[in-house]
Amino acid sequence: MHAYDGKDLERLFGLPPSAVRALARAGNIHPVRRKGKLHYSFHDLVVLRTASALRAANISSQRINRTLQELRSALPAESSLNQVSLTALGNRIAIREGATLRESDSGQYALALEIVEEKGRLHVIKREEAAAPSLGPSLPPPPGAVNGATADEIYDRALALEESAPREARIAYETCLKADPNHLEARINLGRLLHAEGDLAEAERIYRGAIHSEPLLAFNLAVLLEDLGREPVAIKAYRETLAMDPQFADAHFNIARLYERAKDQKSSLRHLLAYRRMMDRQGA
Repeated sequence: MHAYDGKDLERLFGLPPSAVRALARAGNIHPVRRKGKLHYSFHDLVVLRTASALRAANISSQRINRTLQELRSALPAESSLNQVSLTALGNRIAIREGATLRESDSGQYALALEIVEEKGRLHVIKREEAAAPSLGPSLPPPPGAVNGATADEIYDRALALEESAPREARIAYETCLKADPNHLEARINLGRLLHAEGDLAEAERIYRGAIHSEPLLAFNLAVLLEDLGREPVAIKAYRETLAMDPQFADAHFNIARLYERAKDQKSSLRHLLAYRRMMDRQGA
């Protein structure tokens, strides 16, 4: 259990005291008062961080609490919300289950949707809208063609296509890597798009194909491995991330969560405290 006051939680997660109290009243978190301060379990902190991300996507506290309550009641007795990933799909809440997303309100899987991650949020496009009539003129020709383009030029084209035509962007990133297999930014972005589309095996192959790693690539691989249910390997990838960038706050938080699941409380607390120190410095 970890002691925090309202200002601590607002600094760490951007949640006002009223939102924290609402989560407690709904039974989604269970703080315990000791010596005048509220203590929160690691499970509580995961719920608070999830609620913070959903609020940032303009989803109301009422809907967040309702979804958490319904999800908690549907989980087996030995399970907890620490084992479930929630994310925002526009103004809806979705439950990530490995390679798939299920809408919380309808229970339907997002099979007819193209799921694209951008700046930490997921966006949904109907597959028929995402599929362009023709890829010919919009996709830069591969190297060696008469009017060939460099890898950087293809990368710039792919980056510009991500929001409007993610399928074309993915193909352009693939073309970029054919031109230059060492293009790290293209590899990171392609892996991210494949992960969001649900092609986890191909995303892993792309990430692991890098000759030289980089903190964001290692972090994305770790998140992917979590979704594949390979948590011990995910811990190793998070450790590699932190070896390259000890200030990678999200890696500290995520690995703390995995250590907590693995019953390694000492390692979990060490990384959670590191995360808290970084958030404190950001709020200073």
